[in-house]
Amino acid sequence: MASAEFDVTGIGNAIVDVIAHADDAFLAANAIEKGAMTLIDTARAEELYGRMGPGVEVSGGSAGNTMAGFAALGGKGAYIGKVAGDQLGTVFAHDIRASGVHFATRPLDGGAPTARCLILVTPDAQRSMNTYLGACVELGPEDIDETLIRGSQVTYLEGYLWDPPRAKEAFRKAAEIAHAAGRKVSLSLSDSFCVHRHHAEFVDLVENHVDILFANEHEIGALYGTDRFEDALAAVKKLGKVAALTRSEKGAVIVSGGETVEVKAEPVSKVVDTTGAGDLYASGFLFGWTRGLAPAVCGRLGAIAAAEVISHVGARPETDLKELITGVV
Repeated sequence: MASAEFDVTGIGNAIVDVIAHADDAFLAANAIEKGAMTLIDTARAEELYGRMGPGVEVSGGSAGNTMAGFAALGGKGAYIGKVAGDQLGTVFAHDIRASGVHFATRPLDGGAPTARCLILVTPDAQRSMNTYLGACVELGPEDIDETLIRGSQVTYLEGYLWDPPRAKEAFRKAAEIAHAAGRKVSLSLSDSFCVHRHHAEFVDLVENHVDILFANEHEIGALYGTDRFEDALAAVKKLGKVAALTRSEKGAVIVSGGETVEVKAEPVSKVVDTTGAGDLYASGFLFGWTRGLAPAVCGRLGAIAAAEVISHVGARPETDLKELITGVV
């Protein structure tokens, strides 16, 4: 593989998270699907925001979180995502650049405001996400920087991108450019409900266009229509690709070239908020993979990064990840 200017370029929905605590009764009273990501419109976003308790605002978005974590580990990353030229858009751009990630996507001129995700965290640390995509839906093929994609070892795509039609076109274009340049394409399935929404297309993506796959056990089960993890794992092994299949406290199974290795979850004194666990797992795994480390080490790095982010509210690291991985790499 030719030398690369960037290790990873992530492409995703640029979103500012609004995170508040709530109980199950609040979810039921407001018809919120627990543990899922639900797309909402402007009216619903305003209604729900008005009912939420005190919250914190922090830049998020699945691939954005992954790239922030990747930079925190010491990796060289870039990000492509659409925000509006408004206050939240300015906040998002500042935050991701301040984390050390290259971000140069032109903001939307007029039209919808910057996307936001209203996240309710219940006492069991489950997060229920209500996403207003706003400016995200305007991410299109014209936003894909071909030089950036060709110059990155890996192009990392979040499954949520498959919801907005123009973002889907951007997704396809980026994957084609990456493969034409001899680079790798990585995909996170993002959410089991997302997999159900686009099942046939996701199966085609995974089997024919993706080199490195990230999924939790529910998402991979949804992809292969089974509740048995062992059956889903067998299907993934047949692909002969790299896959990191996470199982919460049960750790993860890493598949590489048809071989598997199990990696334990890192201990966490208290799980506060699971928002971003999968995003940061991808950060650690890709950090190891782009450095040619063994699958087991990549999995351990993913587990360390995920453990850090679930120990506090918010989906971006608050502890020095470089220090946490000292002795592992």
